Amino acid sequence: MTVTTALTRAVLPLCLLGVLDTGERDYGYALLSRLDEAGLTGVKPATLYPALARLEEEGAVEIEWGAGEGGPGRKYYRITEEGRERLRREGAAWRELTGVVGTLLKGGGA
Repeated sequence: MTVTTALTRAVLPLCLLGVLDTGERDYGYALLSRLDEAGLTGVKPATLYPALARLEEEGAVEIEWGAGEGGPGRKYYRITEEGRERLRREGAAWRELTGVVGTLLKGGGA
């Protein structure tokens, strides 16, 4: 799926919360892989890490340092209860918005 950079940046925080809502912690590169596998391709580390930093600042994710596989330690991310509430709230808003946009696009011949 081809998605514009602006649209990707807009939905990335919500998508990251969705990926992290499995209850497991994950590190940045693994998150990129999971986003890609889900179809949100082309997300660059330069876009991912600032989004994760903002989510941490907002209390939606927490960071835990862990041992790296044969290298330096890794920064692991885990969703918080606040992040789960945000995912629920913003996920509902997103579904409503996409329904409206879908209706408008059908009427506009797109």
